[in-house]
Amino acid sequence: MHLLLIIFVVAGGMGLSIEAGLLGPLGSQVGDLWATFSIFGVGAALTFLLMLFFSPRNSPSFFAQPSWQLLGGVLGPVYVIILTVTTPVIGIALTMIGILAGQVFKSLIIDHYGLLGSPRRKINGKRILALIFILSALALVAQG
Repeated sequence: MHLLLIIFVVAGGMGLSIEAGLLGPLGSQVGDLWATFSIFGVGAALTFLLMLFFSPRNSPSFFAQPSWQLLGGVLGPVYVIILTVTTPVIGIALTMIGILAGQVFKSLIIDHYGLLGSPRRKINGKRILALIFILSALALVAQG
């Protein structure tokens, strides 16, 4: 089961690289904010259709949830704008490695302290080494 989930997240990462590659040219043609809006508009429409057919109708209202949990709605567009602006300038590989470095760094902190409702997973030497390898990749790709 873990292997299947790992395959899914790797595929999701590949999808993000494709998205970054699409956003750069789209942003240069229609503007960065319009490109971001189009990505979220298409995504919202698709999600709405999936909800109609696959989401349980008796689930609790998302308005009843703590407001801090809706912060992802703010972070998502910021992320997409960053992709749209940086990818044409520094390339997909450097953009994605930079995103990955930030994700792993912050994820280690969130896991270590059990923030945002996640279970605690202590930082250890292997996790620090993984971050060092990612930062090394970032430095190497930036020089190349």
